[in-house]
Amino acid sequence: MRFLMKIMLFVYAVSSCSKEIEIDIPGYEEQLVVDGRIEVNGFPVVILTTSKNIYSPSNFASYVESMVTDASVSVSNGSQTVPLELFYVTELPLETQKRIAEMLSLEMDMLNFIPFRVYSTVDAQIIGQLGESYTLFINWKGKSFQGTTALLPPVALDYSIWKPDTSNTEFGTCVSRLSDPLNEKNSYKWEVKNITSSSNGQPKDVIFRHSDSPFFSDEFFNGLSFEFETRYHEKDTTYPDGYKRHYRFQDSVVIKMSRVEQSVFEFFDKKEAQQSSNGNPFATPVNIPSNMNNGALGIWAGYSPWYDTLFCIP
Repeated sequence: MRFLMKIMLFVYAVSSCSKEIEIDIPGYEEQLVVDGRIEVNGFPVVILTTSKNIYSPSNFASYVESMVTDASVSVSNGSQTVPLELFYVTELPLETQKRIAEMLSLEMDMLNFIPFRVYSTVDAQIIGQLGESYTLFINWKGKSFQGTTALLPPVALDYSIWKPDTSNTEFGTCVSRLSDPLNEKNSYKWEVKNITSSSNGQPKDVIFRHSDSPFFSDEFFNGLSFEFETRYHEKDTTYPDGYKRHYRFQDSVVIKMSRVEQSVFEFFDKKEAQQSSNGNPFATPVNIPSNMNNGALGIWAGYSPWYDTLFCIP
C-alpha cells in the first residue's frame, strides 16, 4: 500500500509540473532552384524551378509545374557574356540533348515527351573551354543571383582492364588504377557508356550511365595510387543471376571520368545523403550546400571529362 502511494504521489508531482509548449514553425518561403551545368566543349544548360512546400505532391507533374520560364539568364567567361534563351530540349544540338537526358536520368527517346523548356544557347562564344571559369547570372522577380564554376584540368586513369570472373569467364568487371595528384583536393564523377552493338545494330547505350553515387573525392586517398573495381550501372535481365551488372566478353565500354570542383562534389554528396535518408525519422538532418548566392538553391556545375575505351578481352 505504501509503495502504491509513492507511485501516485510521483505521478501527481510530474503532472502538476507539466507545461504546454508551443513551437513556432516558420512558414514556407518559395526559393529559386538551379540545376545548371557546363562541360568542356559543351554549351551551358540551366533548368530553373521553385522549391516546394514539404506537404506538396512530389511527382513529375509537380516538377513541371514548378518550372521557371520568366527569368533573365546569362553566362559569362569573363570576357564575353552571352544570354541564354528558352529551348525545348529537342531544339538543341544532339550532344546537348544527351547531357540533359543524363541530368534528368531519362532515355533519349523520352525527350520528345518533355513538356518544358530549358535555358541554353548555341552561341559558340560560350562553349566550355578547359581552364576557364564561368559565372551564371539570373534575374528573377526583382532579385539577382549568381554562381561561378571552373573547368579544372582533368585527371587521367593509369589504365583500365577487363577482369573476367573466375566462375564464368564470359562476364567480368572493370578494374582501373588512379594516381591522385598530391597537394590538391580532387573530386570526380564516374560514368560509362556501353557502345557494343545490340541486336538491332545500334549501340547498347547512346548516353552515359552512372550509379546512384557517381561522385567521389580524394579525402581518404589524396596523393595515392590505387586500383578500384566497377560494374555496369544498368541491369541486363538477359544475363545470368549474379552477372546482370557485369560486362560481357568482347563488350566495348567508354569510360568518362570528369573532374569537378569540391563545391560540386559536396552538393551532390549531401543531396544523395538527404535522398537516402528520406523518411527516416532517426536520420541526421542534412543541409545541402549551394554555390549560388542570395538564397538560391541548387548548383551551377562545371565538368572536365577524361575519356578512355575499355575493350572487354583478357
